[in-house]
Amino acid sequence: MMKNTYIATFYSHFGAIRYERMLRKNGIRGQLMPVPRSLSSSCGTCVRFEAESWDTIEPQEETEQIVQEQENEYICVYQS
Repeated sequence: MMKNTYIATFYSHFGAIRYERMLRKNGIRGQLMPVPRSLSSSCGTCVRFEAESWDTIEPQEETEQIVQEQENEYICVYQS
């Protein structure tokens, strides 16, 4: 199956770290990184990951938004 690339932004740095750990526990490699300029974020840290679906890991209370990367643009798939 084809994997898509997603970026999740958070209201706090702790939320980003916790989400990355949950991804790892479920066998998905997530990368903590600065939020791209074209996306807004309260804490400035995001998690970039590849999965078949954005809701492989349920968004947490601290999740601000999840966007899908498609040909150099971002499509919002979840927003709190």
